[in-house]
Amino acid sequence: MARLLPRLLLLLAALVALPATAADADWWQAEWPYRKPITLDAGPQGAGLAADPGRTPVLLRLHTGNFAFDGVGEGGKDLRFLSADGRTVLNHQVEQFDPKLGMALVWVDVPALAAGAPQTIWMYYGNKNAPASSNGQQVFDPDYTLVYHFADANAPARDTTAYGNSAGAVVPAAEGAVIGRGAQLGAAALPLPASASLAQAAGAPFTFSSWIKPAAATGAQAIYSRREGEGELLIGIADRAPFVQLNGQRSTLGQPIPEGQWAHLAVTAAEGTLRLYLNGREVAQLAGSLPALNSAPVIGADAAGAAAPLANFDGAIDEVRLSRVARSPALLQADAASQGGDARLASYGADEQTTGQSHFGFILKAMPVDAWVVVFLLGLMLLLSWTIMIAKSRYFGTVATANDAFTVQYRKVAGAPVASLQELERTGTLPPRIREHSSLWRLYRIAMEEMDGRGSHHHGLTAAAITSIRASMDAEVTRESERMSRRMNWLSTTIEGAPYIGLFGTVIGIMLVFVVAAMAGAVDINSVAPGMAAALLCTAAGLGVAIPALFGYNWLAARADAIAADMSVFVDEFTARLAEEFDRSAPDAAARPVTA
Repeated sequence: MARLLPRLLLLLAALVALPATAADADWWQAEWPYRKPITLDAGPQGAGLAADPGRTPVLLRLHTGNFAFDGVGEGGKDLRFLSADGRTVLNHQVEQFDPKLGMALVWVDVPALAAGAPQTIWMYYGNKNAPASSNGQQVFDPDYTLVYHFADANAPARDTTAYGNSAGAVVPAAEGAVIGRGAQLGAAALPLPASASLAQAAGAPFTFSSWIKPAAATGAQAIYSRREGEGELLIGIADRAPFVQLNGQRSTLGQPIPEGQWAHLAVTAAEGTLRLYLNGREVAQLAGSLPALNSAPVIGADAAGAAAPLANFDGAIDEVRLSRVARSPALLQADAASQGGDARLASYGADEQTTGQSHFGFILKAMPVDAWVVVFLLGLMLLLSWTIMIAKSRYFGTVATANDAFTVQYRKVAGAPVASLQELERTGTLPPRIREHSSLWRLYRIAMEEMDGRGSHHHGLTAAAITSIRASMDAEVTRESERMSRRMNWLSTTIEGAPYIGLFGTVIGIMLVFVVAAMAGAVDINSVAPGMAAALLCTAAGLGVAIPALFGYNWLAARADAIAADMSVFVDEFTARLAEEFDRSAPDAAARPVTA
């Protein structure tokens, strides 16, 4: 037993480690043979953000300088992005993917962008059979009520959000915008729908943001306007200097935007204050709360009803966003610092290729801590149950072999006195395995010791004495049965308890999968399947422990019953021989000689 336990431990460790050593434990799924690390550095060496923006839709610019575009599915449909843990799938939206031009624009929903330390996300690709999973509705949180990328040329601007606030008019495309393709305004404006999701309640928070590139024209121009009776909200520029106007009150002008350059412009309204941001920095404030506005907003022109309407905005515009919350200064700074052509937020590492990963290795990699705890407990139960089964099997085999050898010797002296086997022990010719391991020999020795104590070899035995000897032998049968059943209750506990422990781990794992999916807002199969597979592994592990224990228990119980039956039969045969040879109460007892 002392040598067996370390061997079993080594065997169990080898079985657990085999799938992990056969595959790259860090790889997500073997169906995606390539990946690229992308480091997001919002600190001083990167984007230089002053605070943590939290959940951020990050723009990734792929080009021939950082990506080869080889092996990617059509339209980038097989692109997948994972967080630093290598398991959490991040939502993404492919705005543009053109391998011929060697350029792609992809938005990735980063749940917690932090300014304190860089973080690495992974881009997997190369599985041309993978379905497309680009979805802007999941990349931008539900508080965005309108997001225009202007990715489609000669078509109305399409809203990325789930609210469907697409534009009803076509404006000329502006090629070479700050992010792919933009819209060229001036001669025509861009009216927005008067939808319920864009309705502005009195005093409610609000955010407008966009990239703008003013032309050389001077004077006051409207970029975003909305009017309702006496109330108005106007965002514009005067001689290329941005301002915000509320109910006739205009903020101080910010720094003029240089001609021919793109600038990020944003306005937030909350807690009785309007704040104007230029390139992520606050440049002006205006006291006041927004009025109720239910009319249709207009991009690039002054809304109808103005006594002295401003001129149309003359220039290009890109990445227009409206929100029903006041976005944080950190998020606006992150947008300005990460979306421009000189953005330093993302850096791209070298592409990596997997050497192959087994499905079981993928499941092990996806297992959370609670699943490992359950598997560890089941591993201990497996180790202990196999140790018991192997030890019991060896014991039963040794006893059965010794009993068979004793039976052969006992049959040889079937016609001789019952004490004949004692002569073999005295002369040393009795095989050692019989003396050391045979349960039948122990029964025989108990009977002989009882007879020696009673002097039965000279005086014979009464029926009561034979009954007493039988009782002593039956007691040994009971003790041997107890020895054989010792620790067998652990096997029955393993059979009944291991599946429940595994099921408990599965239930907890599935609960955590759904909770995490709900918190992340992701319910696609790629985000749920790894956790579900890892949770189900707990049940499989429980069954893997219980099923061998069940077969082993039944087999060992059958062997124990066989040994006990042999002992009971021997007791019956031996007491019958005693009665035949030594019973003084038998009718022919006087005629039988008493053996010396």
